Amino acid sequence: MSGRPVKHSVTLKGHRTSISLEDEFWRALRDLAAEKSLPINALVAEIDVDRGSDMGLASAIRLYVLRNLQDRLAGSQTDAR
Repeated sequence: MSGRPVKHSVTLKGHRTSISLEDEFWRALRDLAAEKSLPINALVAEIDVDRGSDMGLASAIRLYVLRNLQDRLAGSQTDAR
């Protein structure tokens, strides 16, 4: 775990593109894709469509992972009450 972004290639709209994310974000993204029974390219494509034009794809992926974690934490706190 170096904390440095690592480049991986994904296919979006039939074109290969590289995305730089830290290993922890790649792992979380793969886990989320597996939970949804989606290939990672399909999940990244969903994030890409939802991100709008004012945000980079890597930032949108990080926020997607963060929001998913926040939703889970909020759900577990609600369940604990």
